[in-house]
Amino acid sequence: MNSSHIKVLVVDDQFLIRAGLVGVLRAAPGIEVVGEAGDGAEAVELAAATRPDVILMDIRMPGMNGITATEHILADAAEPPPRILVLTTFDLDEYVYGALRAGAAGFLLKDSGPERLLAAVAAVGSGDALFAPSVTRRLVEAFAVRSGAVPAEEPPPDLAALTGRELEVLKLIARGLSNAEIADRLYISEATVKTHLNRTMNKLDLDTRAQAVVIAYETGLVTPGAGL
Repeated sequence: MNSSHIKVLVVDDQFLIRAGLVGVLRAAPGIEVVGEAGDGAEAVELAAATRPDVILMDIRMPGMNGITATEHILADAAEPPPRILVLTTFDLDEYVYGALRAGAAGFLLKDSGPERLLAAVAAVGSGDALFAPSVTRRLVEAFAVRSGAVPAEEPPPDLAALTGRELEVLKLIARGLSNAEIADRLYISEATVKTHLNRTMNKLDLDTRAQAVVIAYETGLVTPGAGL
């Protein structure tokens, strides 16, 4: 993707909100709105047709919701897949947890304002994480307890492919540590942390850091409320 030109698809079932988002994006340099969708099914079709870099995805829609649409889009996307930014009215939203689990890159509150919207699109469009790792951890931890995650004496079967050091890195990622903090704690370089994280994500077929946090909780590798 040309970092100076970001193609965006806007998905929201409320016309006025969608029109407002489109207006802000079209007024910004370096951003091209390639389509608008009013529901999840239309979003899936337009994502395949327009191949956007970033999708602003309303999460609560009648018919196909944003979680299901995210799953379909990422399953069918050519490389590189679009970065999906889900839109929500409140941050501790269980739908957001589901979207992160499905591979969304982050979430944005609908009342965030134009500057925050454009900064978020630019961040995920360039491949950066939208939030400090602790924000993702806090949201995931708020809902992971509902998934039935339990402490595991041995690494869960889903994680059996990981090395001991990869498990260590995954645990610390799930606890909300940044790459620099993990490097400091394990006495390794940030580049080595990134290598372990990339190998972990490849082995577990994950697309985002948020998905790594989710799977760490859902497999019981880490548990809500446990200390570092």
